[in-house]
Parts: sequence; C-alpha cells; structure tokens
Amino acid sequence: MIDPVLDYDPVDGTVDTQSAERVLEAVAANRLTVTHVLETHAHADHLSAAPLFKAKTGARIGIGAKIRDVQKVFRPMFSADDLKVDGSDFDLLLNDGDRIALGELEIEVIATPGHTAADVSYRVGDAVFVGDTLFMPDYGTARTDFPGGDARQLYRSIQKLLALPPDTRLYMCHDYKAPGRDEYRWETTVADQRRNVHLTACVTEDEFVTMREERDTTLSTRSFCCRRSR
Repeated sequence: MIDPVLDYDPVDGTVDTQSAERVLEAVAANRLTVTHVLETHAHADHLSAAPLFKAKTGARIGIGAKIRDVQKVFRPMFSADDLKVDGSDFDLLLNDGDRIALGELEIEVIATPGHTAADVSYRVGDAVFVGDTLFMPDYGTARTDFPGGDARQLYRSIQKLLALPPDTRLYMCHDYKAPGRDEYRWETTVADQRRNVHLTACVTEDEFVTMREERDTTLSTRSFCCRRSR
C-alpha cells in the first residue's frame, strides 16, 4: 500500500475507514498479502490509514529517513514536547537507493525532497509513485512552504524524475483538475511531465525557484495542501 488514507468529513470532523476497508476487501478477494505500507511523505492534507493497515495485516510502515528532520521542525511548532524525533514511530526509514522486495518485483526508493525534506518516490518496474512532487502536467508542481520545504530541492528532485525513460509511468498523489478539465486523472508519463506548465514557464532553476516561492506566498495558510493551493 502506498499513501493509504482514512475518510475525513471536514464538516463535522468525523473519521471513518470505509475506503480502507474496501481496499482490504480487494486484498482478500485477490488472495494477496500486504507486507508494507509506504508513505511518500508526512501528509498535511489527509489522515494516513497506515496504522489501520498495520493492525489488520501486520504490514511494516516505511517512510523516508529524513522524517526525523520533519519531526524536529514540527515539535516546537506545535509545542509537542512528547513528539518523537527519531523516526521510531515507523518500522522502516528509507534512504535513496534502498530496495524492497515485492514478490517477484522490487521497489526502488528515490529521494525526492522539496515539498518536505522527507519526500520519497517509489519505482516499481516502469511505474513511479511520486507523492506530492508533481501534479498532472496541466496543473503544475507541489508547494514548498511546508515546514522544511525547499523550492530548489523540489526542482532538482523533479529533474531526477524527468531523467527516467520517457515512457515511464508516473502516478500522482492528488489531482485537483486544471481549469477547463472536468475529469480526474492520476497517471501520466515522464514525456508528458517534461511539458509540465510550471516547467515550461521557467527556463532555469533560478526562475523555477522564484516562481515557486512567489506562488507559495499567495497560498492559504489554513492548510499546507488545500484544493486552491497549487
């Protein structure tokens, strides 16, 4: 499982597990075994279902090793003196280049910091799950004003992904539907992302950093990742 979520109703503040339970039903119906639950980063815009999957299946939870840096930033921000900053809430702290066995396949960990310091992407064959590093080509790139975020790091992480073969499939963490597009999309390719609207508008790394940082100053502070925030 990658980036599983709990259902959250912002109107009344309730949380339920209906979506997660449907995934578990599919796992059972296909006689699969869940060995790992992998997070691409610490999510500010949804509640992770990773602990639920671990409780139900015994799967190990993995996240980028630099989550410790993110925890160190969060603890003083929220006056959370009891918040651990050693990553021990997770079973696996993953570094760039680490590999995880997946049946006859293998998951390669690719460090893609920028949105947060701990962002990683997961490559399985010709598919890469990129978290919040990129959005659909007609929508742009992730904000970097998350605590510990860095626009220059994001640019370099994107370039690392775009150096993969052009037919590599990229799976998005979110889609907010660019203006004029009515349907949700979640899959694109490296070739398509090389025409990402934020990248074609910026010729150099410095131009991208200026664009991203200026854009981030206009975003709502109520949420680090909200629908109108890109």
